[in-house]
Amino acid sequence: MTVVTGFLGAGKTTLIRAALAHPSAARTAVIVNEFADAGIDDVLLRTAALDVTLIGNGCICCAARSDLNRALRALYADRERGAVPPFDRVVVETSGVSEPAPVLQSFAADRTVTGSYALEGLVTVVDSVLAARTQSQASIWSEQVALADRIILTKADLVLPAGGAEVRALVGALNPQAEIADAADVRDVPGFLFGAPGRSRSGFACTPQAATPGVAPYDSFVLTFDAAFDWATFMRIMDALSAARSEDLLRVKGLVNVRGCDGPVVVHHVQHLAAPPEELAAWPPAGDSADRRTRLVFITRGLSRQKVAALFAAHLDLQPGEAAGSDRGPVMRAG
Repeated sequence: MTVVTGFLGAGKTTLIRAALAHPSAARTAVIVNEFADAGIDDVLLRTAALDVTLIGNGCICCAARSDLNRALRALYADRERGAVPPFDRVVVETSGVSEPAPVLQSFAADRTVTGSYALEGLVTVVDSVLAARTQSQASIWSEQVALADRIILTKADLVLPAGGAEVRALVGALNPQAEIADAADVRDVPGFLFGAPGRSRSGFACTPQAATPGVAPYDSFVLTFDAAFDWATFMRIMDALSAARSEDLLRVKGLVNVRGCDGPVVVHHVQHLAAPPEELAAWPPAGDSADRRTRLVFITRGLSRQKVAALFAAHLDLQPGEAAGSDRGPVMRAG
Protein backbone atom coordinates (compact mmCIF):
# COMPACT_ATOMS: atom_id res chain seq x y z
CA MET A 1 0.00 0.00 0.00
CA THR A 2 1.21 3.46 -0.93
CA VAL A 3 -0.32 6.57 0.63
CA VAL A 4 -0.37 9.66 -1.62
CA THR A 5 -0.85 12.95 0.18
CA GLY A 6 -0.42 16.62 -0.61
CA PHE A 7 -2.17 19.90 0.07
CA LEU A 8 -5.33 21.00 -1.70
CA GLY A 9 -4.83 21.48 -5.43
CA ALA A 10 -1.34 20.00 -5.56
CA GLY A 11 -2.28 17.62 -8.37
CA LYS A 12 -2.58 14.23 -6.66
CA THR A 13 -5.51 12.98 -8.72
CA THR A 14 -3.93 14.09 -12.02
CA LEU A 15 -0.75 12.15 -11.25
CA ILE A 16 -2.63 9.03 -10.19
CA ARG A 17 -4.82 9.11 -13.29
CA ALA A 18 -1.76 9.35 -15.54
CA ALA A 19 0.01 6.54 -13.69
CA LEU A 20 -3.00 4.22 -13.88
CA ALA A 21 -2.94 4.42 -17.67
CA HIS A 22 0.49 2.79 -17.75
CA PRO A 23 0.54 -1.00 -18.40
CA SER A 24 2.71 -1.59 -15.35
CA ALA A 25 -0.01 -0.10 -13.14
CA ALA A 26 -2.45 -2.92 -13.89
CA ARG A 27 -3.85 -4.80 -10.88
CA THR A 28 -3.93 -1.63 -8.80
CA ALA A 29 -6.71 -0.65 -6.41
CA VAL A 30 -7.23 3.02 -5.57
CA ILE A 31 -8.96 4.27 -2.45
CA VAL A 32 -9.95 7.94 -2.49
CA ASN A 33 -10.11 9.00 1.14
CA GLU A 34 -12.43 12.02 1.01
CA PHE A 35 -14.12 13.33 4.14
CA ALA A 36 -16.71 15.60 2.56
CA ASP A 37 -20.26 14.49 1.89
CA ALA A 38 -19.59 14.53 -1.84
CA GLY A 39 -16.17 13.79 -3.26
CA ILE A 40 -14.84 14.94 -6.61
CA ASP A 41 -11.57 13.05 -6.93
CA ASP A 42 -13.18 9.63 -6.97
CA VAL A 43 -15.53 10.77 -9.74
CA LEU A 44 -12.54 11.89 -11.80
CA LEU A 45 -10.83 8.55 -11.29
CA ARG A 46 -13.84 6.34 -11.84
CA THR A 47 -16.11 5.74 -14.79
CA ALA A 48 -19.32 5.40 -12.74
CA ALA A 49 -20.64 6.54 -9.38
CA LEU A 50 -20.49 3.20 -7.56
CA ASP A 51 -18.77 2.37 -4.27
CA VAL A 52 -16.33 0.07 -6.08
CA THR A 53 -15.78 0.55 -9.79
CA LEU A 54 -13.56 -0.87 -12.50
CA ILE A 55 -11.59 2.00 -14.01
CA GLY A 56 -9.82 0.23 -16.86
CA ASN A 57 -6.37 -1.31 -17.17
CA GLY A 58 -7.33 -3.90 -14.55
CA CYS A 59 -7.65 -1.22 -11.85
CA ILE A 60 -10.31 -0.65 -9.22
CA CYS A 61 -11.40 2.48 -7.39
CA CYS A 62 -13.53 2.97 -4.30
CA ALA A 63 -14.40 5.95 -2.12
CA ALA A 64 -13.86 5.96 1.64
CA ARG A 65 -15.33 9.05 3.23
CA SER A 66 -15.19 7.97 6.85
CA ASP A 67 -13.10 4.96 7.84
CA LEU A 68 -10.07 4.17 5.70
CA ASN A 69 -9.31 0.94 7.54
CA ARG A 70 -12.87 -0.28 7.04
CA ALA A 71 -12.49 0.36 3.32
CA LEU A 72 -9.18 -1.54 3.24
CA ARG A 73 -10.70 -4.52 5.06
CA ALA A 74 -13.78 -4.57 2.83
CA LEU A 75 -11.73 -4.28 -0.35
CA TYR A 76 -9.50 -7.18 0.69
CA ALA A 77 -12.53 -9.31 1.60
CA ASP A 78 -14.07 -8.58 -1.81
CA ARG A 79 -10.81 -9.61 -3.44
CA GLU A 80 -10.70 -12.90 -1.52
CA ARG A 81 -14.26 -13.87 -2.44
CA GLY A 82 -13.87 -12.83 -6.07
CA ALA A 83 -16.26 -9.88 -5.93
CA VAL A 84 -13.58 -7.62 -7.43
CA PRO A 85 -10.66 -8.51 -9.72
CA PRO A 86 -7.44 -9.49 -7.95
CA PHE A 87 -5.06 -6.61 -7.26
CA ASP A 88 -1.41 -6.49 -6.20
CA ARG A 89 -1.20 -2.97 -4.77
CA VAL A 90 -3.39 -0.30 -3.23
CA VAL A 91 -2.91 3.44 -3.64
CA VAL A 92 -4.65 5.59 -1.04
CA GLU A 93 -5.25 9.22 -2.02
CA THR A 94 -5.85 11.27 1.10
CA SER A 95 -7.80 14.48 1.45
CA GLY A 96 -5.73 17.59 0.84
CA VAL A 97 -6.18 18.67 4.45
CA SER A 98 -5.34 15.29 5.99
CA GLU A 99 -2.48 14.95 8.42
CA PRO A 100 -0.43 11.94 7.28
CA ALA A 101 0.63 10.79 10.76
CA PRO A 102 -2.89 9.75 11.90
CA VAL A 103 -3.37 7.85 8.62
CA LEU A 104 -0.16 5.90 9.22
CA GLN A 105 -1.03 5.43 12.90
CA SER A 106 -4.46 4.07 12.02
CA PHE A 107 -2.89 1.63 9.59
CA ALA A 108 -0.29 0.42 12.10
CA ALA A 109 -2.86 -0.02 14.88
CA ASP A 110 -5.20 -2.32 12.93
CA ARG A 111 -3.85 -5.87 13.04
CA THR A 112 -6.46 -7.07 10.55
CA VAL A 113 -5.29 -4.50 8.00
CA THR A 114 -1.58 -5.03 8.61
CA GLY A 115 -2.12 -8.75 8.17
CA SER A 116 -3.33 -8.11 4.61
CA TYR A 117 -1.34 -5.07 3.48
CA ALA A 118 2.32 -3.99 3.71
CA LEU A 119 3.01 -0.25 3.85
CA GLU A 120 5.36 0.63 0.97
CA GLY A 121 5.64 4.34 1.63
CA LEU A 122 4.21 7.84 1.81
CA VAL A 123 4.38 10.04 -1.32
CA THR A 124 3.74 13.78 -1.00
CA VAL A 125 2.75 15.91 -3.98
CA VAL A 126 3.87 19.56 -3.75
CA ASP A 127 2.61 22.51 -5.80
CA SER A 128 5.77 24.35 -6.93
CA VAL A 129 3.91 27.62 -7.45
CA LEU A 130 2.30 27.80 -4.01
CA ALA A 131 4.80 25.86 -1.86
CA ALA A 132 6.27 28.77 0.09
CA ARG A 133 2.92 30.49 0.58
CA THR A 134 1.20 27.28 1.70
CA GLN A 135 3.95 26.51 4.18
CA SER A 136 3.46 29.89 5.84
CA GLN A 137 -0.31 29.46 6.05
CA ALA A 138 -0.89 25.75 6.78
CA SER A 139 1.14 23.68 9.23
CA ILE A 140 -0.24 20.48 7.71
CA TRP A 141 1.81 21.18 4.57
CA SER A 142 5.07 20.95 6.51
CA GLU A 143 4.04 17.66 8.11
CA GLN A 144 3.06 16.21 4.73
CA VAL A 145 6.51 17.07 3.39
CA ALA A 146 8.49 16.09 6.48
CA LEU A 147 7.05 12.58 6.73
CA ALA A 148 7.29 11.68 3.04
CA ASP A 149 9.38 8.88 1.58
CA ARG A 150 9.21 10.47 -1.87
CA ILE A 151 8.20 13.98 -2.98
CA ILE A 152 6.81 14.90 -6.40
CA LEU A 153 6.88 18.55 -7.49
CA THR A 154 4.03 19.61 -9.78
CA LYS A 155 3.65 22.77 -11.92
CA ALA A 156 7.43 23.19 -12.14
CA ASP A 157 6.96 24.55 -15.66
CA LEU A 158 5.11 27.53 -14.19
CA VAL A 159 8.02 28.80 -12.11
CA LEU A 160 11.37 30.21 -13.19
CA PRO A 161 14.46 28.01 -12.74
CA ALA A 162 15.48 30.01 -9.69
CA GLY A 163 12.03 29.50 -8.18
CA GLY A 164 12.20 25.78 -8.85
CA ALA A 165 15.54 25.60 -7.09
CA GLU A 166 14.07 27.45 -4.11
CA VAL A 167 11.19 24.96 -3.86
CA ARG A 168 13.61 22.04 -3.95
CA ALA A 169 15.70 23.68 -1.25
CA LEU A 170 12.60 24.28 0.87
CA VAL A 171 11.32 20.70 0.76
CA GLY A 172 14.87 19.35 1.00
CA ALA A 173 15.44 21.27 4.23
CA LEU A 174 12.25 19.87 5.70
CA ASN A 175 13.01 16.32 4.61
CA PRO A 176 16.60 15.69 3.49
CA GLN A 177 16.05 11.92 3.30
CA ALA A 178 13.25 11.95 0.71
CA GLU A 179 13.83 11.44 -2.99
CA ILE A 180 12.53 14.48 -4.92
CA ALA A 181 11.39 14.45 -8.54
CA ASP A 182 9.49 16.70 -10.95
CA ALA A 183 6.09 15.43 -12.01
CA ALA A 184 7.03 15.74 -15.69
CA ASP A 185 9.91 13.31 -15.13
CA VAL A 186 7.89 10.62 -13.35
CA ARG A 187 4.50 10.90 -15.04
CA ASP A 188 5.38 7.94 -17.26
CA VAL A 189 7.18 6.08 -14.46
CA PRO A 190 4.43 4.74 -12.18
CA GLY A 191 7.01 3.00 -9.99
CA PHE A 192 8.05 6.33 -8.50
CA LEU A 193 4.50 7.10 -7.44
CA PHE A 194 3.26 3.63 -6.56
CA GLY A 195 6.52 2.16 -5.35
CA ALA A 196 8.56 -0.26 -7.40
CA PRO A 197 9.65 -3.41 -5.52
CA GLY A 198 12.61 -2.54 -3.34
CA ARG A 199 12.54 1.17 -4.17
CA SER A 200 11.94 2.70 -0.76
CA ARG A 201 13.32 -0.26 1.13
CA SER A 202 16.71 -0.03 -0.54
CA GLY A 203 16.98 3.70 -0.02
CA PHE A 204 17.56 3.92 3.71
CA ALA A 205 21.34 4.44 3.55
CA CYS A 206 21.23 8.23 3.47
CA THR A 207 23.57 10.95 4.65
CA PRO A 208 22.15 12.27 7.94
CA GLN A 209 21.17 15.91 8.05
CA ALA A 210 18.96 18.08 10.22
CA ALA A 211 16.24 20.35 8.96
CA THR A 212 17.37 23.94 8.61
CA PRO A 213 16.72 25.88 11.85
CA GLY A 214 13.69 28.09 11.55
CA VAL A 215 12.22 26.20 8.60
CA ALA A 216 10.15 23.68 10.57
CA PRO A 217 10.34 21.93 13.95
CA TYR A 218 11.37 18.60 12.44
CA ASP A 219 14.65 16.70 12.48
CA SER A 220 15.60 13.93 10.10
CA PHE A 221 18.62 11.70 10.67
CA VAL A 222 19.92 8.19 10.09
CA LEU A 223 21.47 5.76 12.56
CA THR A 224 23.59 2.96 11.12
CA PHE A 225 24.70 -0.19 12.94
CA ASP A 226 27.35 -2.67 11.80
CA ALA A 227 26.50 -5.60 14.08
CA ALA A 228 23.35 -7.69 13.81
CA PHE A 229 20.62 -7.12 16.39
CA ASP A 230 18.98 -9.57 18.69
CA TRP A 231 15.31 -8.89 17.87
CA ALA A 232 14.24 -8.75 21.52
CA THR A 233 16.94 -6.14 22.20
CA PHE A 234 15.88 -4.02 19.24
CA MET A 235 12.24 -4.06 20.33
CA ARG A 236 13.22 -3.23 23.92
CA ILE A 237 15.07 -0.13 22.68
CA MET A 238 12.17 0.99 20.50
CA ASP A 239 9.69 0.39 23.33
CA ALA A 240 11.81 2.50 25.68
CA LEU A 241 12.06 5.28 23.10
CA SER A 242 8.33 5.20 22.45
CA ALA A 243 7.48 5.19 26.16
CA ALA A 244 9.69 8.21 26.80
CA ARG A 245 9.05 10.35 23.71
CA SER A 246 6.25 8.83 21.62
CA GLU A 247 4.67 12.19 20.75
CA ASP A 248 7.97 13.41 19.30
CA LEU A 249 8.74 10.21 17.42
CA LEU A 250 6.89 11.13 14.25
CA ARG A 251 8.23 8.30 12.13
CA VAL A 252 10.89 5.58 12.14
CA LYS A 253 11.50 3.37 9.13
CA GLY A 254 14.35 1.15 8.16
CA LEU A 255 16.04 -2.16 7.49
CA VAL A 256 17.20 -4.12 10.53
CA ASN A 257 19.85 -6.83 10.42
CA VAL A 258 18.46 -9.44 12.80
CA ARG A 259 20.42 -12.47 13.91
CA GLY A 260 19.07 -15.62 12.30
CA CYS A 261 17.32 -13.82 9.40
CA ASP A 262 18.60 -14.18 5.83
CA GLY A 263 17.17 -10.85 4.70
CA PRO A 264 16.52 -7.53 6.43
CA VAL A 265 13.50 -6.93 8.62
CA VAL A 266 11.49 -3.90 7.45
CA VAL A 267 10.19 -1.78 10.34
CA HIS A 268 7.73 1.13 10.42
CA HIS A 269 6.94 3.03 13.62
CA VAL A 270 4.63 6.03 14.00
CA GLN A 271 4.77 7.58 17.46
CA HIS A 272 3.69 4.81 19.88
CA LEU A 273 2.50 2.42 17.16
CA ALA A 274 4.44 -0.10 15.11
CA ALA A 275 3.36 -1.97 12.00
CA PRO A 276 4.14 -5.70 12.03
CA PRO A 277 7.76 -6.28 10.97
CA GLU A 278 8.28 -7.85 7.56
CA GLU A 279 11.28 -10.03 6.74
CA LEU A 280 12.52 -9.74 3.15
CA ALA A 281 13.98 -12.74 1.38
CA ALA A 282 17.32 -11.04 0.70
CA TRP A 283 19.17 -7.77 1.20
CA PRO A 284 18.90 -5.24 -1.64
CA PRO A 285 22.08 -5.13 -3.72
CA ALA A 286 24.55 -2.31 -3.10
CA GLY A 287 27.18 -2.30 -5.82
CA ASP A 288 28.73 -5.73 -6.17
CA SER A 289 27.33 -6.98 -2.86
CA ALA A 290 24.59 -6.38 -0.33
CA ASP A 291 24.98 -3.82 2.44
CA ARG A 292 23.81 -5.73 5.52
CA ARG A 293 24.08 -2.85 7.98
CA THR A 294 21.02 -1.80 9.93
CA ARG A 295 19.82 1.60 8.70
CA LEU A 296 17.12 3.49 10.58
CA VAL A 297 15.65 6.78 9.41
CA PHE A 298 14.19 8.92 12.20
CA ILE A 299 11.84 11.86 11.68
CA THR A 300 11.35 13.59 15.01
CA ARG A 301 10.12 16.77 16.63
CA GLY A 302 12.42 18.16 19.30
CA LEU A 303 14.19 14.83 19.71
CA SER A 304 17.83 15.06 18.65
CA ARG A 305 19.98 12.47 16.96
CA GLN A 306 22.37 12.58 19.92
CA LYS A 307 19.64 11.60 22.40
CA VAL A 308 18.40 8.72 20.26
CA ALA A 309 21.96 7.50 19.64
CA ALA A 310 22.67 7.67 23.37
CA LEU A 311 19.64 5.47 24.12
CA PHE A 312 20.81 2.83 21.65
CA ALA A 313 24.33 3.05 23.05
CA ALA A 314 23.10 2.52 26.60
CA HIS A 315 21.15 -0.60 25.70
CA LEU A 316 23.94 -1.98 23.52
CA ASP A 317 26.66 -1.16 26.04
CA LEU A 318 28.59 0.98 23.56
CA GLN A 319 31.33 3.46 24.36
CA PRO A 320 30.50 7.20 24.17
CA GLY A 321 32.70 7.65 21.13
CA GLU A 322 30.89 4.91 19.28
CA ALA A 323 27.51 6.38 20.11
CA ALA A 324 28.52 9.78 18.74
CA GLY A 325 29.22 8.41 15.31
CA SER A 326 30.94 10.07 12.39
CA ASP A 327 29.75 12.64 9.88
CA ARG A 328 28.00 9.95 7.90
CA GLY A 329 26.05 8.75 10.94
CA PRO A 330 26.79 6.73 14.05
CA VAL A 331 28.28 3.35 13.20
CA MET A 332 27.55 1.44 16.38
CA ARG A 333 29.45 -1.77 16.92
CA ALA A 334 27.47 -4.02 19.20
CA GLY A 335 29.44 -7.22 18.67
